[in-house]
Amino acid sequence: MKKIGIIALALFIQQVSAQTNRFVYQVTMKPDAENKTDIKTENTYLDISQEKSIFYSENRIKRDSIMQKAFQGGGGRGNINRDQMESLRTNINYSVEKDKTNQKTYFKDRIGRDIYSYEEDRPLAWKISSETTKIGEYKVQKAETDFAGRKWTAWFTTDLPYQDGPYKFGGLPGLIVKVEDDKGDYSFDLMKNYKIAELPTLNQFGNTLKVKRTDFIKQQQKFKTDPMSFMNQGGGPGGMAAVTRIGGGRGQGGGNQDPADMRKRMEERVKEEAKKNTNPIELQ
Repeated sequence: MKKIGIIALALFIQQVSAQTNRFVYQVTMKPDAENKTDIKTENTYLDISQEKSIFYSENRIKRDSIMQKAFQGGGGRGNINRDQMESLRTNINYSVEKDKTNQKTYFKDRIGRDIYSYEEDRPLAWKISSETTKIGEYKVQKAETDFAGRKWTAWFTTDLPYQDGPYKFGGLPGLIVKVEDDKGDYSFDLMKNYKIAELPTLNQFGNTLKVKRTDFIKQQQKFKTDPMSFMNQGGGPGGMAAVTRIGGGRGQGGGNQDPADMRKRMEERVKEEAKKNTNPIELQ
């Protein structure tokens, strides 16, 4: 009986340690450079397991769930509640994955039909201050860095056994509780945390294409300039030369829709989104 009790305890400890911890951050953004009074807020998840962490939008995973159920039900996109999807619109369509084994950070975002993935090639150089304070229940310490054209101030805690943070931020001797840029355009604030069974699988409709960061920026600009030509030509003339196809997925077929109407609506949507997103989180 004693041996059984020890085995049960060991299994319990193993199960607890294998669980994933979810940290919920509220992101506050001013994406429109011409209208700083247009402030967007939404919740994001930083899910941390023993092997890696994933940062993504709460609305993104909810939208993915709705689409997955629609396709599984055999109705395709025609079976999706448009009003429900509209209520789950997000300014954070990307995801950021940090691999603890190789200490690398991967950024994924959709351009047109496909997901583009690149490895972040700019290491974060933190300057840790002796200044401390308290945010909520956590004792935190100050750190600063310059990244992607912005000056960032972070507050991290060693009260939790993680060296991670929202977005691409990490590498500090603790978990980042708050990080914001000096212009007040973007901030990430830890709201709560709880355990989940395992890391979720984000739906990847379309193919996943592995590129360099500089190539991702070029492809993104091509899509904004002429979205339909980009999609028809596979990223533009020569645009896919540096791309490696690393996965497959379901395309985003639109059924029996008029091509000219599709082109017009897509161009209008892309241009409208571009107008409202002239102040990106990364300026360089």
